[in-house]
Amino acid sequence: MACRNFIRLFCTASRFRRDLDNMSNIRKLTSILSTYGKTGQISKARQLFDSMAERNVVSWNAMITAYIQNGDTRSARCLFDHMPESLRDAISWNTIITAYSHANAMDKARYLFDAIPPEKKTIVSWTIVISGYVQIANFHQGWELFVTMYHGVVSATLDHSILLPAISSVVGLGDHHLLDSLRSLAIKVAFEGDVVVGTAFLIAYTKNNEVKNTMMDTSAGRFFSWMPERNDFTWSTMIAASSQLGHIDDSISYYNKSPQNSIACQSAMISSFARAGRINDAHFLFDKIPYPNVLLCNTMIAGYTQNNMMDLASKLFYAMPIRNPISWAAMIAGFAQNGRYCEALQLFSDLHRRKEDMPFPPQHSCYTSALLACSYISGDSGLEHGRQIHTLVVKTGCQFNTFICNGLISMYSKCDSFADVNQMFEKMKVKDTVSWNCLITGLANNNMVADAHAVFERMPNRDIVSWTSIISAYGQSGGHETEALSLFMKMQNQSIKPNSSTLATMISVCADLGATGLGQQFHSLAVKLGSIRSTGTDDDIFISNALITMYFKCGVCRDSFQVFDEMSDHDIVTWNAILTGCAHQGFGMETIRLFDQMKSEGVVYPNHITFLAMMCACSHAGLVDEGFKYFDSMSRDYSLMPSTKHYACMVDLLGRAGRLTEAEEFIDAMPIEPDSVVWGALLGASRIFQNMKSAEKASERLLEMDPHNSGTYVLLSNMYASVGMWDEAGEVRKLMRERGVVKEAAGSSWMYVNNRLYSFFTNKMAGNGNDDGTQKTEEIVGGLKEMYVKLISGSGYVPNTSFALHDVEEEQKIEGLLGHSEKLAVVFGLMNTKEGSPIRIMKNLRICGDCHTFMKLVSKETGRLINVRDRNRFHHFEHGNCSCGDYW
Repeated sequence: MACRNFIRLFCTASRFRRDLDNMSNIRKLTSILSTYGKTGQISKARQLFDSMAERNVVSWNAMITAYIQNGDTRSARCLFDHMPESLRDAISWNTIITAYSHANAMDKARYLFDAIPPEKKTIVSWTIVISGYVQIANFHQGWELFVTMYHGVVSATLDHSILLPAISSVVGLGDHHLLDSLRSLAIKVAFEGDVVVGTAFLIAYTKNNEVKNTMMDTSAGRFFSWMPERNDFTWSTMIAASSQLGHIDDSISYYNKSPQNSIACQSAMISSFARAGRINDAHFLFDKIPYPNVLLCNTMIAGYTQNNMMDLASKLFYAMPIRNPISWAAMIAGFAQNGRYCEALQLFSDLHRRKEDMPFPPQHSCYTSALLACSYISGDSGLEHGRQIHTLVVKTGCQFNTFICNGLISMYSKCDSFADVNQMFEKMKVKDTVSWNCLITGLANNNMVADAHAVFERMPNRDIVSWTSIISAYGQSGGHETEALSLFMKMQNQSIKPNSSTLATMISVCADLGATGLGQQFHSLAVKLGSIRSTGTDDDIFISNALITMYFKCGVCRDSFQVFDEMSDHDIVTWNAILTGCAHQGFGMETIRLFDQMKSEGVVYPNHITFLAMMCACSHAGLVDEGFKYFDSMSRDYSLMPSTKHYACMVDLLGRAGRLTEAEEFIDAMPIEPDSVVWGALLGASRIFQNMKSAEKASERLLEMDPHNSGTYVLLSNMYASVGMWDEAGEVRKLMRERGVVKEAAGSSWMYVNNRLYSFFTNKMAGNGNDDGTQKTEEIVGGLKEMYVKLISGSGYVPNTSFALHDVEEEQKIEGLLGHSEKLAVVFGLMNTKEGSPIRIMKNLRICGDCHTFMKLVSKETGRLINVRDRNRFHHFEHGNCSCGDYW
């Protein structure tokens, strides 16, 4: 009996020992499997998994995680589906849901979430899905799911992890009342006192963009003063938020009041100074820290790069005793973002060469910054460098990283290598919304609008960037402004809130259309959404710059100046917008005054575009000596080498002044080869003064450069016709036909009346909606003939038939002049707008001399202000005079 008991005990112990050995073996093999997954050796991980005699839930989860870590969500899902249902635990479900959430595939994530057995659906499961909705900006769905959870679908107790994405959902919805309700809930469940939750609420309140005199008066300031517990991150949040809202003095106050000048607070204060452009104060604070650690050094480097002070950033970088991956990433990004692309690539190369000495791998942002630099290196060199980095990405096992893949797509698209773009996109195992956006942007930037729209329609999820990209594609492609407006309305109908880029794009669309009323509506929308403040405090310089340009292009100069005057800061784009606008309006002396103001402030230095505006202003105002002064100042005072555009402006300046011989001599003395823009300027000036010798010389060179440019043929033919050289005009037209050159669309004009667009062509008005264009044309022509008779008899108007470019009788020439599109437009405006209101007309070609005279006399006869924007500039007709002084 004792013997049998001993044998039984021995066998039990043996089985127990064997089970322990098996468990130990599974643990060891699973550990190796996880290591393979983390190091990108996914095939070895799968081989090991398949060879395991026994697997437990940890083994299955480890293999699923390995696939996900290497960007292969499809294989992870396949393995999850084959996993015995009895083995699936909460971790299994949460892991695969997390993978889909991170890939922004929320439809798949939600499907699996709904399939989780109730006993395995934890608070973590809810948190993952709500966070996923927040990530794709579907805040409404995220909030609804939180409300569903709170009302008892699960018995799990609320914790701060679920409150954080709920707060983000409310912030995304922009509902401040809902935020207060959520705060009440946090108080109810005794979590508002939690410093993590409290800081999340604090960050939410800082996003209110309230216009207050001090930070203390804002919701964030009041909440901060109430907080029962604060930590370093709380104080640093208030320091950073104050500077972001333009209250740098409050940032300083919070920094001085913080219990201890922690590293987090010091870093926030240095960043705040840098953001406000007070880099000397940032440097002073940094120098006061006895032993700045790597975090503070990185912050200072970021401050230098933010203010384009790359030499100081480099000096600090190389002086650092210890550099971490963020240090290298900040420097490479700084060079790339400040236009020093070769130096960015050189530093990236240095990092790669020193990898044996580095105890850390490069950050993913190092790759993307280097790829950004490749995008802006001219010629084939940028593409070649980009392909080398792509090879390195594969070699280092980062080819599945979505962040880097998106950078590769962007690089290949900017280098016009669309075969690589498509191959890269199709090979991506996980495509997030950014991936699709990069593809759309690349196609749009290369004028492949239809292809970009097709990709947009295929997208599984769209965010505001997706909508902005496709709207910009149509808005910037020319002739597709109405499609851009339609897409914006569609976006609005889907309750997607526009951002600053969207609004700026739509404002630019209104500028191109000359749609003043619509532009004013977008201005109001920007104020309503907090993109710019109704008090005039500049919150988004990007939108303000777009508004300046839009109002100028619509001829509402007063509003352009008002936006400019109300801005708290002006960057170089602001100054260029106001100077260019003034130049095109013919405000020569005002342009010069503003340029002198910019110089006297000494904050912003002029660039190539600035001087282009100055030369254009001088050209339109006949200020020849002043134009040469600015041309010489470029290189002498600012070390800016003139481009062919600047030389073309000077040719135009001399040509408009009738100094054609000097213009030709100026071209002959150019240190760079004159291009078509330069010769085009000479041809345009020759047309003004009917100088056929100069015109023939310029035309000959232009046709050598581009024998298929119809504009050159048409202009030369018209010049011959205007001086009665009909045989020569016919020869040019014959040559045009022989070379298969097709004339571009004829002249057209358009205008907005009561927010409706009306278009006019030679001798006709286009139909608009239910309007009968033919009937309207007859009415307009009748009114136009009445106006002709009135001007001829009362104002002494004599039609200038030299602008009728056909070899026909004088009466037919007059009839031809009568049908010019801008004349139809002005009569339509007189018939359909209130007495005394201004009339605004846009035209695709230069206004002819006869129409110019006609507009002056109509403005005198009717007492109306008539604004005409032609291809080159604005003409403001009032009391029988034009703002251009007949110099255009």
